[in-house]
Amino acid sequence: MNVKILYFSELGTDLREEMSGARWLLMSSTDLQSATGALMFAELDGILIGVDHRGEEITPGLWQRAVHLMLVSEQINADEFAKKSGITKVIADDVGQLVDYTW
Repeated sequence: MNVKILYFSELGTDLREEMSGARWLLMSSTDLQSATGALMFAELDGILIGVDHRGEEITPGLWQRAVHLMLVSEQINADEFAKKSGITKVIADDVGQLVDYTW
């Protein structure tokens, strides 16, 4: 089975059309500020969201409700953060790539 994985940084202006049929939308923490539309369409269309949040301070917000997978620095207790944030899967890994943890 081929899973369609998209990267927010590669999307153009027609978000919903480009995201059609995707299983995952992956982004960096710096993308979150401009990803409101993509997060909304992902929720409506059943697309899972993954965020690489290494190297940035984590500021809690509504965006966390849309995230299914988050990659954080190994300095963070991933299990504890997952419980507090409600994010399905939080992985502490300073080396791996976000795509390595998609399901």
